Amino acid sequence: MTDATIARRAVALLDLTDLSNGLDEAGVERLCARALTPLGPVAAVCLWSGFLPQARRLLKGTPVRIATVVNFPAGEDDVMRVADEARWALLDGADEIDVVLPWRTLMAGRHEVVGALLGAVRAVVPQGRTLKTILETGELKSPELIRAAARIAIGTGADIIKTSTGKTAVSATPEAVRLMLEEICASGRTVGIKPSGGIRTLEDARTYLALADEIMGIGWATPATFRFGASGLLDQLLAAGKAAP
Repeated sequence: MTDATIARRAVALLDLTDLSNGLDEAGVERLCARALTPLGPVAAVCLWSGFLPQARRLLKGTPVRIATVVNFPAGEDDVMRVADEARWALLDGADEIDVVLPWRTLMAGRHEVVGALLGAVRAVVPQGRTLKTILETGELKSPELIRAAARIAIGTGADIIKTSTGKTAVSATPEAVRLMLEEICASGRTVGIKPSGGIRTLEDARTYLALADEIMGIGWATPATFRFGASGLLDQLLAAGKAAP
């Protein structure tokens, strides 16, 4: 597959993200303007919940969805607080909620608490709004824990399972994404995947798309089933797309 083909394919799957501490209204304007690219619109913008109403106004009438994060980045296990956080974000206009799985709680073996939190968030996210569950695979490390996290997330109704917050030393890796795709395939459910964190180059995009094609089949990766969580990838994709004859 040519670089230009990969670039065009990846732009449509991109969650253009700014979760920096310095984000302000001017930064939101820039982020939303960048979401409508010469190669077509990105799938979504992802930003702090306080900026949801502004992003909703700026992107009104476009196909770009508005995403935010809850329980982020720490991944605590306060069930009611996290459910309320998701509820407020939806009221402020979020189309998509990215919730951090309480990975320390999972590592402690308290799977029922993990399931209760994710189930509570699923209960407040209605059909038509997308729930993405962040596993924080770089902290879980072991294949067994990554598989367990994926199974709980899928079992509690995640629409998409996501590797990472991007706030840890290790974010997305091909090894973790392969494990997650295998769990999706085994589940029999329609669940997507979002490699997130540390994805900066066209070759990174090519690697993860090739994994999806290999395990789930050519044509499976669409905006409903595959996203890239990246803040630094877009420029690379636009350069590759512009370079095409």
